[in-house]
Amino acid sequence: MERGMKHAAFAAAIAPALLLLAACGRTEPVGDMPSQEELAAAANAAAANAVASRQDAAEEVESRNYVNVERGFSITLPEGWTRDKGASSADGIVAQDPGAGADIRVFWQKNDGDQTLQQIVEAISNGAEGVDGDYIGENEYRGTANDGEGNNVAVRLVKQADGGIVTATFVYPEMLSEQYQGIADRTLTSLRVFAPKAAAQEEAPAANAAAPQ
Repeated sequence: MERGMKHAAFAAAIAPALLLLAACGRTEPVGDMPSQEELAAAANAAAANAVASRQDAAEEVESRNYVNVERGFSITLPEGWTRDKGASSADGIVAQDPGAGADIRVFWQKNDGDQTLQQIVEAISNGAEGVDGDYIGENEYRGTANDGEGNNVAVRLVKQADGGIVTATFVYPEMLSEQYQGIADRTLTSLRVFAPKAAAQEEAPAANAAAPQ
């Protein structure tokens, strides 16, 4: 909700109280004071506006959360970014910052050759410049690179238990590094990887069968 609307709701809530306080110092007739019905109506209106504000905030957060149950990952997009439906697919999502030419791409890939994470990172390094990063255990990598066209690239790769790879790349203009580095870090950190739907469904019967009767 816009700041002006919040101020209006606040004013509506406190206006009757201010009138009462002012009336204490005047000798106006009681009939000029707000009635109980008017006070109740103002309070109800303020409460309704507060609820609407919370709902708007919740809906905004929900719209930023992307969850791919089929492929087993989720991520929270930066505030104000828009999803590119044409570039997105069942395997992942593309979102863009409308004003600066930055974007994020998060996709699942089937690992047919059962490549190690190191092999996949090497392949990425061959197509970029200045690749630098660290492995976090055996199944995760975080790093940075340059695409050779004036853009920095923040990368996070996670290998799932079944071998699938979730790749998240955050690309932004190099000249705007100070503005975007923090956003890129928070966005990639929000990436969560879990068991894909099919794998979870297969595990459930097995777990039930193994449970003691």
